[in-house]
Amino acid sequence: MTNQPKIEFIDRELMDKVAQKAAESLRMRMNYNFHRSTDEAVNRLLNVMHRGSYLPVHRHLNPDKSESIVVVRGKVGITIYDDSGVEVESRLVGAGCDTVGVDIEAGVWHGLVVLEDNTVLFEVKEGPFAPITPDNIALWTPAVEDKEAVDKFVEELESKFKTK
Repeated sequence: MTNQPKIEFIDRELMDKVAQKAAESLRMRMNYNFHRSTDEAVNRLLNVMHRGSYLPVHRHLNPDKSESIVVVRGKVGITIYDDSGVEVESRLVGAGCDTVGVDIEAGVWHGLVVLEDNTVLFEVKEGPFAPITPDNIALWTPAVEDKEAVDKFVEELESKFKTK
């Protein structure tokens, strides 16, 4: 038996199936990987998220990893920070917006807030997969366990992007 090429279409059925799993997840998001192994040199995935999903401000350093994100469905707010936590850029990103994606170099502090349920991102990251370590999470971003601070942080970001 030969190793057949893997071909998958990113269609409404796939996005809806992953969105349902995301809705059932405590984190309100779910990945769907296209790569066969997280050890591959390039990891390609759908990241499907609902409002309330929290992603702390982070970077990808040690190991250095760049990433590219294209919003296929829905909208997110993406914010870029300098090393001291000062916001240097923010954009409304989504299908039908002026900005539909972003390419982020390794080491750049960035955050993302989900602005619509069933938002679908197509992400490409350098492999192999490496979980985000504590030194890659910004000190000024709330800890995942601090629900009250997380809710306030997300609410502030959501309101910022409602005016854009």
